[in-house]
Amino acid sequence: MPSVRLPDGSIRSYDAPVTVAEVAASIGTGLARAALAGRVDGELVDTSYRIDRDVNLAIVTEKDADGLDVIRHSTAHLLAYAVKELFPEAQVTIGPVIENGFYYDFSFSRAFTPEDLAQIETRMAELSKRDFPVTREVWDRDEAVAFFKSIGEAYKAEIIGAIPQGEKISLYREGDFVDLCRGPHVPSTGKLKHFKLMKVAGAYWRGDSKNEQLQRIYGTAWAKKEELDAYLHMLEEAEKRDHRRLGKVLDLFHLQDEAPGLVFWHPKGWSLWQEIERYMRAVYRNNGYQEVRCPQILDSTLWRKSGHWDHYKANMFTTESESREYAVKPMNCPGHIQIFNEGLRSYRELPLRYGEFGSCHRNEPSGALHGVMRVRGFTQDDGHIFCTEDQIESEVTAFNALVRKVYADFGFNDVTVKLALRPESRVGTDEAWDKSEDALRSALRASGLAWEELPGEGAFYGPKIEFHIRDAIGRSWQCGTVQVDPSMPARLEAEYVGEDNARHTPIMLHRAILGSLERFIGILIENYAGNFPLWLAPVQGVVMSISEHQADYAADVAKGLRDAGFRVEADLRPEKISYKIREHSLQKLPYQLVVGEKEKAAGLVAVRARGGQDLGQISLEALVGLWRKEVETHGATA
Repeated sequence: MPSVRLPDGSIRSYDAPVTVAEVAASIGTGLARAALAGRVDGELVDTSYRIDRDVNLAIVTEKDADGLDVIRHSTAHLLAYAVKELFPEAQVTIGPVIENGFYYDFSFSRAFTPEDLAQIETRMAELSKRDFPVTREVWDRDEAVAFFKSIGEAYKAEIIGAIPQGEKISLYREGDFVDLCRGPHVPSTGKLKHFKLMKVAGAYWRGDSKNEQLQRIYGTAWAKKEELDAYLHMLEEAEKRDHRRLGKVLDLFHLQDEAPGLVFWHPKGWSLWQEIERYMRAVYRNNGYQEVRCPQILDSTLWRKSGHWDHYKANMFTTESESREYAVKPMNCPGHIQIFNEGLRSYRELPLRYGEFGSCHRNEPSGALHGVMRVRGFTQDDGHIFCTEDQIESEVTAFNALVRKVYADFGFNDVTVKLALRPESRVGTDEAWDKSEDALRSALRASGLAWEELPGEGAFYGPKIEFHIRDAIGRSWQCGTVQVDPSMPARLEAEYVGEDNARHTPIMLHRAILGSLERFIGILIENYAGNFPLWLAPVQGVVMSISEHQADYAADVAKGLRDAGFRVEADLRPEKISYKIREHSLQKLPYQLVVGEKEKAAGLVAVRARGGQDLGQISLEALVGLWRKEVETHGATA
C-alpha cells in the first residue's frame, strides 16, 4: 500500500499501486486536467508512471518550469510527427529543448521552405486537436534497432545501436508516430496548443562537419497564448534593436571577412567606447584599484604552469619565434600575478587590487561569432584582487555593492545573481573548492542577495558569482563575475609574508563588472535601441541654423558647448530646417538646437529633446546647467 507525500507535507495512502495521473485525480479534477508530468523523489516522470512504494510526489503543471520544458520537448516530437506525415521520406534525428523553445534535425533531400514551415505548423495544430494519447513503451535495444531500420530511420537506428547491449530502450507513441526518447512527455497532444515554427538552419550530424548536413527546424512553445504572443513581440522588438543593424545605421562600427570576429570602431562608436572606459577608469580609481598593463603574448611555459594550456588551449591563438612557442593571451590573470610576484609582498599590502582594460583573444568557432556580442578579440574591464582567506568575504561583499551601482548608472536595475559551482574538469583540491564556494555564499548572505546555484558551471580554477542584467525588453544578459581562485597563485608561485613572518600563498579574486566591453556595448545598443542617454551618446546634440544668416551664431553656440565639455556638432548647411531635423532624428540624438533670427537676437537657442519634445528657448548657460545635471545623474530611460 503506497503512501505519497505531497509538497505541502500531506500524505495520501492508496490500497494498490497508483499512477501519477490517478494521484492528481484523487486530489481534484482541476489538478487532473492540469497535470503534465510528475516529480517522484526528485525524478521527472510521465503522468502514467506507476507508484508502487512510498514516495515524495509533486504534480507538474504548466505553472512549473519543468512543465514548460515538458511542453517544449513534446512539441518537438509533434513537429517530427507532422514532418513525417507531410514528407514521409524525411528522416528524423534528434529534437531537444533549448532556451525558449526546441528544435528537431531532419535529413531531407531538399531544403525546407517558408511555405513548408507554414504547412508543417498547420499540420501540428491538426495533430494537437486530435488529442492523441502519448504513451511510453519499453523495448529491447536490438528490437528497437531492427524496428527503426525497417521503417527507414537510419539515424535513429544508429543512435540506439550506440547504447550498450542489454539496456532497455524507451519509445514514445502518439498516433502513428513512434520516437526514441527518455521522456517524460505530456499525456496527450491536446496539451500542445501554443507554438510557432521560427526558422530553418543547417546542422551537421553529431556536430561534426565531416558528416552530412541536416536541416534544423527551430520552434517555440508556451503554456499560454499570451505568453507566446509576448515572446513573439519581444522577438520583433529585438530585431528592431539588433546591434548589428543599428551599428551600421548609427555609424558606430563594422566587421569584415578579412578580420573575422574583430571589430572596426568608427569615430562615433569609439566615442561611446571611450566614455564607458572613462567611467570605468573612475570606478577603478575610486575603489582602490591600481591600473596596470600586461603583454599580449606570453611564452607557453607560463600558460602551462597556470593550467590554461591543459584546460583552454583549443581556444588560444599560438605563434612561434626563434624556436619558442607563445600564446596570445585569452585572459589577463597570469600577467597580473607576474606583477604581484615582482618584489616581496607583505600582508600589510593586502588586499592588493589590480585593474586592466585587458585586450584578449580567443579562438571562437566562426559559426559562434555574432556582431560585437561574440568576437575573437575583446577588451575586459578586468581586475584581480590578491587577499587572504579572511578578506574574501569583505572584498566580495564590497564588489557586490559596486557592481549593482555600476549597472544602475547604465540603466540596469533588474539584476539577478547566480553561483556557479565546481565543474567536472578542474584544478585544486575538494577542500579548497569547499572553502571557496562557502566563502562566496557567505559574501552573498552578507550582501543580502538571493541567488541561484549552478552545479558544474564554475571556471576550471574556482567557483564564481555571476551577475545577470535584464534589458528593456526582458532579455537577461550575464555580464559581471567575481571568482575565487586559490589555485593559480600557487601554480605561479605567488607569495606574501604573513604576520607570522612565514611565506603564504594569496587568494586571487578574478572580477569583472561589464565583462567584454564589446559585448556590453552591443547590449547597450539593443537595450536603448540606439537612443543612448545623454552621458553616453556619441553626439549629444547638434546646433542647426535656419538660414545662412545665423551660421556664425550657430557655430559659436556649438563651440561654447564643446568648450563646456559636450560632444556637439554644428549643421550649417543651406537646407530646410525640417530636413535637418528629420535627418538628425534618425541618428537618435538626445538634443537638437535650432537657431533663427529671434534666437540670435536674444542670445538663446530653441531646444528640442529626443522624441520631438519642445523645451522652448533657453540661454546657453541654462542649457549647460541642464545637460551637466543630466550627465552627472546618468539620466537613463530605455
